Amino acid sequence: MRYAELVCQSNFSFLTGASSPEELVTTASFIGYEALAITDECSVAGVVRAHSEIKRHNLPVKLITGSLFTLSDTLTCVLLCPTKAAYSELCRIITNARRRSPKGEYQLAEWDLKTIQHCLIIWLPDKDPELNNHWAKWLLRHHQSRVWIGVQRRLDGYDHTRFAEYERLHTDYALPITACSHALFHHNDRLALQQVMHAIRKNTTVEKLGQSAISNAEQSLRPLIKLKKLLPSKWLAESVRIASLCTFNLDELRYQYPSELVPDGYTAISYLRECVEAGILRRFPEGISPAIRATIEKELQLIEEQQYEYFFLTIFDIVQFARDNRILYQGRGSAANSVVCYCLEITAVDPRQINVLFERFISKERDEPPDIDVDFEHSRREEVIQYIYSKYGRERTALAATVISFRFKSAFREVGKALGFAESQLDYVIKNINRRDRTVPWQTQIENCGLSSANSKVKQLISLVEQIVGFPRHLSQHVGGFVISAGPLYELVPVENAAMSERTVIQWDKDDLETLGLLKVDVLALGMLTAIRKAFALINEQYPQEVSIPFITRLGDDQQVYDMICEADTVGTFQIESRAQMTMLPRLKPRCYYDLVVQIAIVRPGPIQGDMVHPYLLRRHGRESVSYPSEEVKSVLSRTMGVPIFQEQVIQLAMVAAGFSGGEADQLRRAMASWKKDGRIYEFRDRLIKGMTGRGYSESFAEQLFEQIKGFGGYGFPESHSASFAVLAYVSCWLKHYFPAEFYISLLNSLPMGFYSASQLIQDARRHHIPVLPVCINASEAEHTLVFNNGDKAIRLGMNLVKNLSSEAIQTLLTNRPSVGFKTLDHIKQQAVSEKDLSALASADAFSSIAGNRYQARWQMMDRHTSLPLFSNSAEQLPFDFLPNDTDSLLEDYASTSLSLKHHPIEVVLRKYTIKNLRLANQLNECDNRSVIHVIGCVTCRQSPGTASGATFFTLEDHTGNMNIVVWQNTARHQQQAYLKAQLLQVDGILERSPEGVIHIIAGKLTDRTDWLDSINVRSRDFH
Repeated sequence: MRYAELVCQSNFSFLTGASSPEELVTTASFIGYEALAITDECSVAGVVRAHSEIKRHNLPVKLITGSLFTLSDTLTCVLLCPTKAAYSELCRIITNARRRSPKGEYQLAEWDLKTIQHCLIIWLPDKDPELNNHWAKWLLRHHQSRVWIGVQRRLDGYDHTRFAEYERLHTDYALPITACSHALFHHNDRLALQQVMHAIRKNTTVEKLGQSAISNAEQSLRPLIKLKKLLPSKWLAESVRIASLCTFNLDELRYQYPSELVPDGYTAISYLRECVEAGILRRFPEGISPAIRATIEKELQLIEEQQYEYFFLTIFDIVQFARDNRILYQGRGSAANSVVCYCLEITAVDPRQINVLFERFISKERDEPPDIDVDFEHSRREEVIQYIYSKYGRERTALAATVISFRFKSAFREVGKALGFAESQLDYVIKNINRRDRTVPWQTQIENCGLSSANSKVKQLISLVEQIVGFPRHLSQHVGGFVISAGPLYELVPVENAAMSERTVIQWDKDDLETLGLLKVDVLALGMLTAIRKAFALINEQYPQEVSIPFITRLGDDQQVYDMICEADTVGTFQIESRAQMTMLPRLKPRCYYDLVVQIAIVRPGPIQGDMVHPYLLRRHGRESVSYPSEEVKSVLSRTMGVPIFQEQVIQLAMVAAGFSGGEADQLRRAMASWKKDGRIYEFRDRLIKGMTGRGYSESFAEQLFEQIKGFGGYGFPESHSASFAVLAYVSCWLKHYFPAEFYISLLNSLPMGFYSASQLIQDARRHHIPVLPVCINASEAEHTLVFNNGDKAIRLGMNLVKNLSSEAIQTLLTNRPSVGFKTLDHIKQQAVSEKDLSALASADAFSSIAGNRYQARWQMMDRHTSLPLFSNSAEQLPFDFLPNDTDSLLEDYASTSLSLKHHPIEVVLRKYTIKNLRLANQLNECDNRSVIHVIGCVTCRQSPGTASGATFFTLEDHTGNMNIVVWQNTARHQQQAYLKAQLLQVDGILERSPEGVIHIIAGKLTDRTDWLDSINVRSRDFH
């Protein structure tokens, strides 16, 4: 017996299908189906995953592309694609239906179905005979030769009625019948999950679903022997005949880039070559060496062979627009680190500074598309996006999708609500579970929150949460991956509306695009580029020499800048500003550009998990010799002292040491990226170890390499990206060293970004002896500004810092502010500014220059008499003698601006409370190694790297600086409330000082002192 399932929804029919596309095709193959159609509702979002799984495992099952639709709740049908023309037709129909509706919805029109010329139609009739008669006539009138009735046997008590209606329609209208299951999951054990997802979609509980829930597990991929008993053989055979008509395969899709980028009289490669030659004159004004010329020729030849000319020209066109409009940008990625991209000014990374082979990134053997991401200023990326839309039109470009999946918190909350648990109980559990505890799983921790695993309902909750975590929840827009096509994009992939207005997204994410070999252009946003551009503007206003990224990099490695870096004085800089990076800097001691490339990549879970950090440091400082098991391995690892630091090196090792082909290496790379989700990396273990031992490498070396590959899974950092980031890291450090005032002002005007709040940046500026002046109604602008205070550069805080102050009020006040400033509050009150805005300014003490302290200003604002004509000339004013104390001022400062220039919370706390033998941050250098100490500080950061042996790194801040706290897993577990929730934390622990002078405090006792803050809200950056 043969059978093809023609109606099947995966979990990309969000909150309806309860199995992944991979599970569905694997099961269909296992139980002997001829074919399986993935027919998600108004979508082809899941079909690429199924296609990839079939190819990867060479499954003997045909994949059919299709989609299910409902028209006005009266007609349900499935469209199947027999040919590529039918596929394009389907994509057009989906696009039209989706574009008519808000994100996540669709509206099918009769016109969409009427215009079908290529798709096959499986009609799923209703129970209503009158309605069925209408649609039978309509379908015969428009599509007589392409319509089948889809028969379902559900064993729900209605099959007799349903079958009688099928037979009547077949007799009355001569419509052929085919069997289908309308499968929603691959195995009947997913029934409970499907019902829970249905309840989540309906925003109700499973208990209240009633008859809208499916009553049994018959909508699964049922065994052939069961189908043979349930349905006539002729209906089953018809499903196979229909499947035989469907010959379309996703591999037939071919992507074409826009051709208008090439002027008349040029071919794509000749125009690209001309652009590169023009760039050579700009990048190498002194001329190029024969080696560089040879590299350029080799790269251009490879680009032509792989037919990627239009890709490079598209990127070049976009960065030209940015350059012409003075939008700062920086290219990164595999192909970006080439001499061609350097000449096209896509990247500022001089290829002479880094040993990068272009073939590694555009490989004929691996047949991978080139990878170029371009970061633009965060505040101006929208200009670039709108340029792309205007140049190519909405029909030819859209953003790639990002699949948003259930994570633990959303899964626990949504499943719990569907099962009838109280939301308050679910929230309590979520807040009190430490997901970073790797020895006590959340399934055990919920016992301490009042959910007993002996309870059957709790058991069901645990099981269903485990099943749904990782399931797709909905499609969102990619951060900036554009797909641009030569013709209408909807002929290649459906397009739908994004949540943001003026945004459209395709239904595939970056992995799907990669699977099909389709190219995307990544137009990303980077806050540091905004800050750097603003710093350049401030500097260039003062000096005749224009400062830019190329200007700084041409100066070469500045040892004074590297001295600052080695001292970990990197608060606010790019990439090397986290506490983990700042701890590594004195140990690695970067002294040149390539050291920064390594520094950025080495403080990642991949190298740490693979135990690569300590060997690298030992070899770098000459305390361990460097050796290689072969010349092939040496060619890959020599630039990093025999230790794989970068993602590319791990892939290369598999090729040169284990004999992986290009295709196998590409599969390994993909498995590395997803092994935490699906464990696919273990499929390569035997192949890797056998390949290496067969080439003479020891088994221990092979095992070590596999462990390193696992460490890189999902966490490894590519050298190509690190090289680009290192440029920006160095530029930001150069600015901080030579122009600190401009640097801090630019950072403050670019928030939110990076690790640090405005308060932390301002404290760091003051530690660097930069005066910081408060918000002032007569001196402040909207943004923070550079001013001169007694001849020294200083920072004047801007009005944007004030909470609850509208931008309209700021503009009004600045427009109407006299050149000599406002003299009285009455003058200010006469402006068209609301009392709410004036109150916000008063709370921020912005009126202190004309009205005394904030309390006096509020008192005067409440006195309305002085504004009346009778009292207009009266100087008499009721006195207000209240003088705020330090606590009052601190509370007001934090409430109005989230920072204080007068006091630090710890200063005020320590005036009120006493801690015996307390040490401040600036006193830690005086303490003996391994001594017991007591510290207190505001928690500004909690970091728990995925591979840090269960440690969490806290940053505590007092009025003298920052302290690094290490909290081990057992300590966190036994003091969980303070660990998770303290804003003000006292730590009793042991001070440890490394040979390089890096100080950590190993926490023993954690005491939550948040109540000492008197309602001051100190925010921390937790677990990012």
